Amino acid sequence: MKFAGAWHRWAMRTRLLFATAGAAMLTACSSGEPAQSTPRAEATLPSAPAVASATAAAKAPDLSKPQTLVTGLDVPWGLAFLPDGSALVGERDKGDILQIPVGGGDPKKVYQMPGVDSGGEGGLLGLAVDPSYRENKLVYAYFTGSNDNRIVKFTLDDKSPQVIFDGITKGSRHNGGRIAFGPDGMLYVGTGDASDGEQSQDPKDVNGKILRLTTDGRPAPGNPAAGSPVWSMGHRNVQGMAWDADKKMYGIEFGQDTWDEVNVIEPGKNYGWPTVEGEAGDARFVDPIVQWKTDDASPSGAAIAGDTLYVAALKGQRLWTVPLGGGAPKAALTGEYGRLRTVAVAPDGALWLTTSNRDGRGDPADGDDRILRFS
Repeated sequence: MKFAGAWHRWAMRTRLLFATAGAAMLTACSSGEPAQSTPRAEATLPSAPAVASATAAAKAPDLSKPQTLVTGLDVPWGLAFLPDGSALVGERDKGDILQIPVGGGDPKKVYQMPGVDSGGEGGLLGLAVDPSYRENKLVYAYFTGSNDNRIVKFTLDDKSPQVIFDGITKGSRHNGGRIAFGPDGMLYVGTGDASDGEQSQDPKDVNGKILRLTTDGRPAPGNPAAGSPVWSMGHRNVQGMAWDADKKMYGIEFGQDTWDEVNVIEPGKNYGWPTVEGEAGDARFVDPIVQWKTDDASPSGAAIAGDTLYVAALKGQRLWTVPLGGGAPKAALTGEYGRLRTVAVAPDGALWLTTSNRDGRGDPADGDDRILRFS
């Protein structure tokens, strides 16, 4: 099924009840986005069980005692856990999906995604595991193809994935790509503006949005506008989503030259890009709850453990900890492992963290890229 084209036709007949503001702005990229190797074992203040990266764990991890699970990866991007505690990790440029044993060890290649067109910030991006995986064995992926970004579902023994949503504009930058199942069992999708900020303020366009879909790629029941996949709008490049124990949703936003953001995501709300960046005090838009200078963050993945939101920073080369009960964000691991892409909570409550030093913007060290575990 290819749904996006049909939705665009629907969108020509009806509009969402969003406040919109158009302002064309130059869209530079603060994110920071290739060598190949063989995997081997080793701030300013202004949950679906099968997807642990989007679920709040009970306790905070000990960041002082990292365990290196895997080294020698090639731009690991998507990370999702299977019910047995092992993990699937996608290599962005190769399009390979590897399975990592529960306690680390030699990764096993379990899938090669067909049709991946890597380049710039595109390639094999987000991964998600169906909440009913024990019954249906389904995995979902967001990747850049020859003409667009798209979402597919597949089983690991099925080499012909089913396209469930396509037509997301691709670009050399700002492809978004994070996907995660929320506590409601729906599939949430972070898209980028593909370096065209006007798309973010166009309610008929799926770029620069957070989408909420069923497992078949259809607009989820209860979305702000019936028949539309759009959950929220006015985003620049969403690569991190997480939910706390109260099912409150957080979205992580790349800024341009000034502010990166952490936002509380609510249905039907507009987060301002490209009209505003960071805290603006403009009643038309939602202000972030945390903002950082872009040199300090360029935030990508996000996960919640206990009452803390963890945000992996690329350009900032650090792991931000954001106390959700109040207090200032703090930086950990600053400069120790280079660019940090994805952070996720495993079924056993440990925090997994991937580096992204082979993405063309980093300075790879021996063993990069790697996955670290904090128990």
